[in-house]
Amino acid sequence: MSSTHSQHAKGLLFTAFGGLMLTVDIPLIRLAEGETWSILVLRSAVTFASAVVIWAIWRSISRDAPSLAPGWTGVAVAALYGMTSIFFMLAVFNTSTANLVFILAFNTVFSSLLSWIFLKERPRPATLLTMAVMIVGVLIIVADGLEAGNFFGDMTALCSAFFVACALTLTRASGKDMGFTALTGVLLPFVVAVFMTMETGYRIEQPWWIVLNGAVVMPLSFYFLATGPRWISAPEVAMFYLLETILAPVWVWLIFSEEPTRNALIGGVILIVALIAHSAWQLWDGRKRRAVLAVRHPV
Repeated sequence: MSSTHSQHAKGLLFTAFGGLMLTVDIPLIRLAEGETWSILVLRSAVTFASAVVIWAIWRSISRDAPSLAPGWTGVAVAALYGMTSIFFMLAVFNTSTANLVFILAFNTVFSSLLSWIFLKERPRPATLLTMAVMIVGVLIIVADGLEAGNFFGDMTALCSAFFVACALTLTRASGKDMGFTALTGVLLPFVVAVFMTMETGYRIEQPWWIVLNGAVVMPLSFYFLATGPRWISAPEVAMFYLLETILAPVWVWLIFSEEPTRNALIGGVILIVALIAHSAWQLWDGRKRRAVLAVRHPV
C-alpha cells in the first residue's frame, strides 16, 4: 500500500472512531436532567480539564505532542468549535434529537461548499447531486420544525453544522494537527455559559453523566474527528458525523421513548440514503481509479 493510501486509511479510521464516540453525546446530556447553560458549564469545564491533563502527560513523555492551539489559525479553529458547542447545546433543548442529528448531517454540504470556495477542491458532479438531494431533506425537516414550534432549535442545529464545517475546512487548509485545538475551543462556551447561569441559576439533577461525557466522550470524539482532516478531506470527515445521525436517535428512542415525527423520518431517510449512496460511489470510484493506475504503471 502506498504512503498516500496508508495516510488516507489512517484518516478514515480516526474519524470513524471519533464519530462512533460522538453518538452517545446527546443521550448523556439528556440523562443529566439539567438546565441548558448549567450543563454547558460543567461539560465544557470537565472537557477542558481532561484535555489539559492528557496533553500534559503526553508532553511529559514526548516533545512531539501537538500544540493546544497552533498559532492564530489554531485560535480561529478553537473559536469555531466553541461556537459549534454553543449552538449544539441550544439545539439539544429546543428541538427533537432526530431533527438535530439529521440537520447536523448537513455539515457535509457546508464542508463541500467551503472546500470548493476556499480550497479550490471542486466537488464532482455526483457530490453536487448528493448536496442537492440533502438540501431537500433538510428543508423537509425544517418545515416540520416550523409547524411544530421547533424552528429556533432547527436553526441553531443548522448553525452548529455550519461552524463545524468551517472548523474542518480551516484545519484542512492549515495542514496542522488540531486534535487538542478542538478541545480547547470549549473555553468559549464555558465563559458564555458562566455568565448565563448567573441569570438562570445552576441546576443539574444527575451531573455524573456530564462528567462522564466531558472526561471521556468529548475528548476522544473531538480529538479523533479534529485530527482527521490532516489525512482526508473536510467533506469526508463531515460524512462520519453520519454515525451520530443514524445512532443517536436510536439511543434516545431506546432510553426516552422519543419517536421522531413523520417529516423528520422522511427528511432523515433522504439524508442518510444520499450520504450512503455517495460514500459507496466514492469507494467504488476510488477502487476503479487505483485499478486503472495499477494497469498503467505495473510494478
